[in-house]
Amino acid sequence: MHLTPAMQNFILHWGDMGAKWGTNRSVAQIHALLHISPEPLSADEICDLLGLARSNVSTGLKELQALRMVKSSRKLGDRRDHFTSIRDMFDLTTTVIESRREREYLPTLEALKKVRSEAEDDATPPAVKERIAQTLDTMQMFDTWYQDVARLPRSVQMAAIKLGGRIARFLPKGKAP
Repeated sequence: MHLTPAMQNFILHWGDMGAKWGTNRSVAQIHALLHISPEPLSADEICDLLGLARSNVSTGLKELQALRMVKSSRKLGDRRDHFTSIRDMFDLTTTVIESRREREYLPTLEALKKVRSEAEDDATPPAVKERIAQTLDTMQMFDTWYQDVARLPRSVQMAAIKLGGRIARFLPKGKAP
């Protein structure tokens, strides 16, 4: 496989974004390469194409597999594992969202519940208690909405996404507070 300038730029940008998404740059570059590769790649091929150390690639592949973003497979006559990213973009996006929810959003909800409970038993001012409760209630509302939407059939989810902001035409108009 030969990396064209456009492919290199895609991989480099995905790597830069990885740091903003909370993952290591080289892990994000490995994912980007696997995402655009038409065929599964071995760890050695990934090392050669990205110029990364074998240990770095092995660690990155383990992390990506733990996040369920990369799968391994075997080829007849080859003892090595070959890796590929989730091919379907809807499935990949859903996997990323669910992973972020599990790693970041749910622990925050649990922490807020604990803080709200602690605030009831200490000298936390009423205005602060109310702000904590509002934060928890709003975040819980969004999480409940997400769970409800995630249970819908994919076709319904796609229709809602395509409808997008046009749904605002059907809702009452008014200024935000």
